[in-house]
Amino acid sequence: MGGKKVCVVGSGNWGSAIAKIAGSNAGRLSTFEKEVKMWVLQEEVGGRQLTDIINTEHENVKYLPGHKLPPNVFIGQVCDQLKGHVKKDAVGVSLIKGVDEGPDGLRLISDIIQEKLGIEMSVLMGANIANEVAEEKFCETTIGCKNAQHGQMLKELMQTPNFRVTVVQDSDTVEICGALKNVVAVGAGFCDGLGYGDNTKAAVIRLGLMEMIGFAKLFCKGPTTSTFLQSCGIADLITTCYGGRNRKVAEAFAKTGKSIEQLEKELLSGQKLQGPQTSAELHRILKSKNVVEKFPLFTAVYQICYEGKPVTDVIKCLQNHPEHM
Repeated sequence: MGGKKVCVVGSGNWGSAIAKIAGSNAGRLSTFEKEVKMWVLQEEVGGRQLTDIINTEHENVKYLPGHKLPPNVFIGQVCDQLKGHVKKDAVGVSLIKGVDEGPDGLRLISDIIQEKLGIEMSVLMGANIANEVAEEKFCETTIGCKNAQHGQMLKELMQTPNFRVTVVQDSDTVEICGALKNVVAVGAGFCDGLGYGDNTKAAVIRLGLMEMIGFAKLFCKGPTTSTFLQSCGIADLITTCYGGRNRKVAEAFAKTGKSIEQLEKELLSGQKLQGPQTSAELHRILKSKNVVEKFPLFTAVYQICYEGKPVTDVIKCLQNHPEHM
């Protein structure tokens, strides 16, 4: 037996890109066992099971085509819930970008996982478009981990010369950034679809960042402003507003008038958008706290996606934003 076992739960393009990194590092480091398992919802691709394709050809042909996974990455089907099958001293790291509602308003995805599995959770968020990570183009990422020792272990597992990791203890803010930036990116996509330029997008990014910081101050315990200067903050916000799927679909929404659901099917090859759904969750949370008017960009995205408001309302929200008053 070597070191700690590594398992990647989920096999979309982002999960596959991280499996490529973790598999390569685990294969050469004595800290980890050599074999890395990936758990995936079974699907058929071209008449073959996706699990069989990855196990034999070491390529996720559906979600990350053209990139070979290390030969020590194997996958198994998620048939049962993980609860009861994970060691209590396991260390989890969530790469899921979203939030949920709870009795006190906000519930972080990592907290939900921690409650269900009874394990310590950290998060990894950053300016990390999956295909570019898989192509080993240089980028940075942020791990939010309250346990310094575990943070360094996760950094060792994830870091490569072209995937540089910074560890911070302010994990709640790291996770909040990963969720909220998708909502801002939808607003940026609306502006692109309406034909506005880079100046307008820069305003969306700045005002969106201000709303992200304001939200964190309301719902996180002692958020650190410097965390927003990490890859999980301003860097991820910029790259998502220029290159992510949320921006892409929102631009098409503004240009075509087709529904978000239809555009998901046409443009994303089975992937899902996080931005619109997160805006709905945010709206319910903000409404419960009577602070909707303090977050006009978040609110405009929600109303355009779900209440039939015209896309041009995103410009009105920028023009009348409280940051200008």
